[in-house]
Amino acid sequence: MNNLKIAFFDSKPYDVESFNEINRNYGYTIKYFKFHLTTDNVILAQGYDAVVIFVNDTVDAEMIMKLKEYGIKLIALRSAGFNNVDLKAALNNIRVARVPAYSPYAIAEHTVALMLTLNRKVHRAYFRTRDTNFALNGLLGFDMHGKTAGVIGTGRIGKVLVNILRGFGMDVLLTDNYPDGQFAAETGSSYVSLEELYRKSDIISLNCPLTKETEFMINSSSIGMMKKGVMIINTGRGKLIRTADLIEGLKSGQVGSAGLDVYEEESEFFFEDLSDRVLGDDVLARLLTFNNVIITSHQGFFTREAIRNIAETTLKNIDDFFAGRKLENEVCFNCGN
Repeated sequence: MNNLKIAFFDSKPYDVESFNEINRNYGYTIKYFKFHLTTDNVILAQGYDAVVIFVNDTVDAEMIMKLKEYGIKLIALRSAGFNNVDLKAALNNIRVARVPAYSPYAIAEHTVALMLTLNRKVHRAYFRTRDTNFALNGLLGFDMHGKTAGVIGTGRIGKVLVNILRGFGMDVLLTDNYPDGQFAAETGSSYVSLEELYRKSDIISLNCPLTKETEFMINSSSIGMMKKGVMIINTGRGKLIRTADLIEGLKSGQVGSAGLDVYEEESEFFFEDLSDRVLGDDVLARLLTFNNVIITSHQGFFTREAIRNIAETTLKNIDDFFAGRKLENEVCFNCGN
């Protein structure tokens, strides 16, 4: 069905380039919109067969019914996460598909980049030496070899991360609702309770999905269980951390450093150039004042390989659905996604 019409929201130049390249194999009509899909502009989807959205496009129950009314049959997420879509409302109304794995290496490697940068103060050294300041005071790090890392979530990304950290000679503790004992044995890592992971880890990495159970799992209570000076890395979802509690932990020194590729209220800021405006989020502004915090704008996935994989899988999902084939990457309410 190469006459399909697709409404593509929150598009960036790199999206247009990669999707146009892969779309040569399909010949679909794709209309790219630069802005997010919202209740104010959802009417733009009228007359299209499918919508393609990203992580900061929120599709609630009202939006689901509007999209159905306008003839949309498929919501194609070009991301692994799907917490921004009301799956319960979508049930029996609109099918939803995602990209479950575009490059676990990209995100795992970015996670380690944040760890190394924070540990060895590379970000601070960069600005110092550009100002011809070659002093070492304040740049002291630690050997990662022999330290303990806690990896929360051992899906594709978590497993790649574990292998990298074991390569540094770190002891690695794991926690997951579905532990993989064989993987732990092969990598010399250990599954433990979440509380034990909090207590024993020098570095904690969040690589789990956002669910009701994991929302704000990093809070004042869990931070209080951790080693003083712990490093926290989040390349998962912003709402895994209660940011106000993280700030208090940083101020007290209980949290030694934090690397955040995601943020609790990122949807209005990340992926956008706001350099000519005053930042309206006081909490984000406060985080940016800490020299032991690094924030990247949800770029963990952003490699050439990942961008291509996202385009290939998204368009294949659309092709499979409209061709009547099994939708392998479907997500739905209560279907064991």
